[in-house]
This record gives sequence, C-alpha cells and structure tokens, in this order.
Amino acid sequence: MNMKRSYCLPLFILTLLHTSLLADSYKSQYVGEERREIKSLSSDDINELQRGGGWGLAKVAELNGVPGPAHILEMGEKINLTDDQKRKIQEIYNDMKIEAIALGKQLIHLEEMLNSAFSSGTINQPLLEKLVGDSENVRAELRIVHLSTHLQTPGILTNEQIAIYNNLRGYSKDPCQNIPEGHNAEMWKKHNGCK
Repeated sequence: MNMKRSYCLPLFILTLLHTSLLADSYKSQYVGEERREIKSLSSDDINELQRGGGWGLAKVAELNGVPGPAHILEMGEKINLTDDQKRKIQEIYNDMKIEAIALGKQLIHLEEMLNSAFSSGTINQPLLEKLVGDSENVRAELRIVHLSTHLQTPGILTNEQIAIYNNLRGYSKDPCQNIPEGHNAEMWKKHNGCK
C-alpha cells in the first residue's frame, strides 16, 4: 500500500503541473480588455479618434517619405518652413482635423453599437454584416482623410525640406548617413554596423 502511494504522489504532482501549464497556454492575450466599455477600442484608441489623431492610418505615406502636416508643423523651424508654407500646411491640417474628428466619433459610435449588440445578445448575421460594413466604411474614409493630407504636402514643401523632415523623423535608406537627432553618433554607427 505504501508503495502505491509513493508512485501516486509524484504522478499526482506531475498531473497538477501539466494541467497548470496547459491552463496558461490557453490564456488569452486579451485578458483585462473584457472590462473595456467598447471591447474593440482601448481608451487610448478612443482618445486618439476623438481628437482627430492619426491612429497609425497614414503609416504607408509616412514610412514612404511623404510627410504629414502635424509633424511638419511641429518641426517647422528645423525644416525652414516659410510663412506661406506654414499657412498652407496649417490649413490642410485644420481641414483634416475637422473631418477626422467627425469620422472618429462615427467610428466610435458604430463600434459601440456592435459591442452593445454582442453584449445584449441581440446580434444576428444581418445586423453583424451591417454594423461591421458601416464601421469599416467609416474607417476607410478616415484613413483616406489622413492619407490625403500627406498627398498634399509634397506640393508645398521643397525636396530639401522633405529630406530634412525624413532625416529628423529617423527615416533613411542608409542609417549610417541618417543619425537621428539626440542620438550619440558613435553609438548609433556602432549599432547599425557603420564603418
């Protein structure tokens, strides 16, 4: 009888450990987000949408060297904006903000409706398709608004200003020739394999 217990105890402990490890492997990466008011949007997402922020929607333009108006205005002195350029960029930015805020509020509202339909149990396939379709259409419009402002800036800036902008933002095909402001040049070159 004691022999059986001596075999059973380690087996029991191994079973508990295995079960514990499996439980962790099933743990969702979304833990904690179930407490959000709108499950699909974080409070940061909502704030960004309400203020007309970029929300990463213009990344394709930004990372391809086409400047955005908000950052152009932030670094106006560094890229030597003229008063006329500053005025034009400010107009583009102001127009974008008005549209982006309105669309951001629409997107929040649609995601809130989708969340509510799921939480109340009133969701069905037709409603799901309508709400998701409407939400994605607004998101597409919002992305176009942000990307459109990037499309307008090259016509206002000089090639030299665009190059300075991209350099200041840390974008370059050759990191050895583009040491971002605030970085130690020697360390930057070392970390990027520059000679």
